Amino acid sequence: MSDRRTHKSTIVKISMFLCVLYLSWTPVQTEINSAVLDKQTGQLSLQEGFRDDYVAWANFTDDIKNSGWSYLEVTTSGRYNDSIQAYAAGAVEAAVSSELIYKHWMNTLMGYCGPFTFESEFCHRLKDYITTNLQWVRQQIEEHPHCPYWHQVLAESGSANVQNHQVWLVLLQLKGLEDGYNDQLSFPRGPFTLNPFGFLLFQMGGDLVDLEGALNKSSQSRTLGSGSCSALIKLLPGNKDLLVSHDTWNIYQAMLRILKKYQFAYRVSPTDSDPIPGGTQAFSSYPGSIFSGDDFYILSTGLVTLETSIDNSNPALWKFVQPTGAVMEWLRNIVANRLAASGKEWAEIFSKHNSGTYNNQWMIVDYRHFTPGMTETKEQLFTVLEQLPGLVVHSDKTQELLQKGYWSSYNIPYYEEVFNASGCRELVKQFGPWFSLDMNPRAQIFRRNQSHITDMDSMVRLMRYNNFKEDPLSWCEGCDPPANGENTISARSDLNPANGTYPFGALKQRPHGGTDMKVTSYGLWREFGFLAASGPTWDQVPAFQWSSSPYSDLMHMGHPDTWAFAPVNVTWST
Repeated sequence: MSDRRTHKSTIVKISMFLCVLYLSWTPVQTEINSAVLDKQTGQLSLQEGFRDDYVAWANFTDDIKNSGWSYLEVTTSGRYNDSIQAYAAGAVEAAVSSELIYKHWMNTLMGYCGPFTFESEFCHRLKDYITTNLQWVRQQIEEHPHCPYWHQVLAESGSANVQNHQVWLVLLQLKGLEDGYNDQLSFPRGPFTLNPFGFLLFQMGGDLVDLEGALNKSSQSRTLGSGSCSALIKLLPGNKDLLVSHDTWNIYQAMLRILKKYQFAYRVSPTDSDPIPGGTQAFSSYPGSIFSGDDFYILSTGLVTLETSIDNSNPALWKFVQPTGAVMEWLRNIVANRLAASGKEWAEIFSKHNSGTYNNQWMIVDYRHFTPGMTETKEQLFTVLEQLPGLVVHSDKTQELLQKGYWSSYNIPYYEEVFNASGCRELVKQFGPWFSLDMNPRAQIFRRNQSHITDMDSMVRLMRYNNFKEDPLSWCEGCDPPANGENTISARSDLNPANGTYPFGALKQRPHGGTDMKVTSYGLWREFGFLAASGPTWDQVPAFQWSSSPYSDLMHMGHPDTWAFAPVNVTWST
């Protein structure tokens, strides 16, 4: 397992039956960098190593070749203004992870709306949308100086006045990330611009999928029925523990991963000395991204927030996707995680200024309302939110979790209003129960197998489950062959035959599947700890290998060739 306090790792080696062995070894690279402020000139600079006078410092370990993960901790100092903390946080992250950022860009975004794209008309529309949206956000900041969501004041940092509020801080962090990567640190003393096709694209990956639909991109990234993540919240027998787990489903080119812990000493506002509730966060992430993207977060509020995506198959809803009046999902996600102190508050903050992009089912677990062995709780333990363009629905689902003993999520809307508005009812009529809430293959597998979970190991086993050739619930009516690697908890769509027959795109062979697993517990969340496995599942199917796969020609810089990594136990040095 991975112990970040000693910068050593121990692997849990999984056999076909998840037998556990423990191996220790030293990671290949650790790097520490500090951002310090010259109080005479007001200029930031990056220094190797840890400095006591840091504005922000980063501790980075690249262990991808051995465990499939790299690790990043970024800490800021409350001795400085929030704005300069935010900019410095982005700068130090870029300083220690620039090599991975470059590789991840080449693997996933190289050519997206670049100079030689054949989608130039769409790219013009996208640029106009992003530019207009950022202008509207800036206008809200100026017009609502005392609103907690938009809060803006002038505050001293060195000899210069700077703006400070939560949305502004997020954008400043992103600006620092870009400037740090380009080795051009220059803390903005007023309004600044972000390149619409720069590192902002790293943040907007989920939003872009829906913007492609709303802005009429001719070759969209969306594949009909394509899932993005599996999630399970499980009460163990006797309510002795509450486990929260998430599998990311993604393209295989995106498997350069960083597990991150942010400790930001921001205040609720410059006139309020109280720290933001969610100032410390641990989450799975990617190079160049200042949020999770998966999403899976453990927060200092006691909240664990996670989601699985919801496809909008109703073109009539795209009219609600407008550049004004909206905050992109990735930004609302960050602000809710920082400001909310409860599941209800999280849902209310996230619901503001719905962009209608990166539509998800969000699950918010509040561990402060869980006690091992508890027999009842009225509410507040568990909240579920679903979003579509023009529609957000959320409610407390604590009683359903207690009564059923689990909650599973698999890209099908739970709320009837959202299910119908998304177009799922029409998809059920056209393609059958695969698109239904109760009879989707993952719904049936979760329902059958969740009762076998008695501890962390059995939870990991289910979340990495893929026995599609033997499990009748993984079979697909209308597919030839009927067994399908998509129809299980951790997908392996690469294992479907290229020459097969499939009723819709998600069931075809493609470089897509479950690319990780994370799970935390009542005992782990207090230390921001969790178990994490990187790469496609391999305990019941062959390990994914780039060189022998049909996708060896796809860009995968920095990737191990074979992905046969077992779960690591994630702890932190600070």
